[in-house]
Amino acid sequence: MPALQNDTLIRALFRQPTAYTPVWLMRQAGRYLPEYNETRRRAGSFLALCKTPSLAAEVTLQPLERFPLDAAILFSDILTIPDAMGLGLYFEEGEGPRFERPLRDETSIANLAAPDPSKSLRYVTDAISEVRRTLAGKVPLIGFSGSPYTLACYMVEGQASDDWHKVKLMLHQHPGLLHRLLETNTRAVATLLNAQIEAGVNVVMIFDTWGGSLSAAAFREFSLEYIQRVLSQLKRGSGAARVPVIVFTKGGAPWLERIAATGCDCVGLDWSVDLGDARRRIGAGAALQGNLDPAVLLASPEVVRREVQKALESFGKGAGHVFNLGHGVPQFTPPENVAALVAAVRELSPKFH
Repeated sequence: MPALQNDTLIRALFRQPTAYTPVWLMRQAGRYLPEYNETRRRAGSFLALCKTPSLAAEVTLQPLERFPLDAAILFSDILTIPDAMGLGLYFEEGEGPRFERPLRDETSIANLAAPDPSKSLRYVTDAISEVRRTLAGKVPLIGFSGSPYTLACYMVEGQASDDWHKVKLMLHQHPGLLHRLLETNTRAVATLLNAQIEAGVNVVMIFDTWGGSLSAAAFREFSLEYIQRVLSQLKRGSGAARVPVIVFTKGGAPWLERIAATGCDCVGLDWSVDLGDARRRIGAGAALQGNLDPAVLLASPEVVRREVQKALESFGKGAGHVFNLGHGVPQFTPPENVAALVAAVRELSPKFH
């Protein structure tokens, strides 16, 4: 693996001193960019875009051509795992992801197996290889997966939901069944992340998007426990080659200490948390990533700059902060506002280091 020309993100994730606060954005490659929309049009569909390594690599790199970001994140989707398990993923225009064969009974869950990344998910690792060739060590490449519980939400529900009532019904009425599904998902997530590490990503991130919809006890039993199991199976390496891990639970504010205690290197924060409070709570347990409210990007560049300053002040001086949003870049964000955000972080953050 070529040495990184810009390792600011890696250093921040390990809470080592940096000259400035590194910045990348969740969903930094997406519909707010005209060039992304053009590539997606050429692909024919979102799924075709994910499954065509050359096009996935193209959109992964597009934000870096516009903005001086400190990382690329692989363009893919968390639902590639259940798709490879045979659940029949498709995207309904304006409705989001759907599954033709959601999991509702013991037989369908018993028959489920973790996919082999070298076969049904080969397009993911092929895209990583393409991105790495073009990046040539310019900045780190981030790989990712959904958490076992977040994947289970979609797999049981069959689509996105406001209340996830089907998966929660399973959790309360048939907890053993849900645990069985989560065990399979854990193997699948760990195997895919290890394949991404082997293919050359420099960082991995676990998106626990729906863990925050659980009660405290259910979060520990059905989400956090399985994230911890994934972490225990990762081949993270050692020394200078160690691959840092970020865990992001949307709505996870009440449980930051527990998330940090999983052994992850960095806790991702949504916008509901004060960075300074989170830093005091976690202490030296992990780095922090976040957490500008994505809606700020819909305002003016002046507002973006002001809010960046507030976030930097909230974290305060010292190492261990990765600047990001509290969730993904909104679809209708003007690209110049992302430029304003990145420029503000670069200009305003050095005095905090």
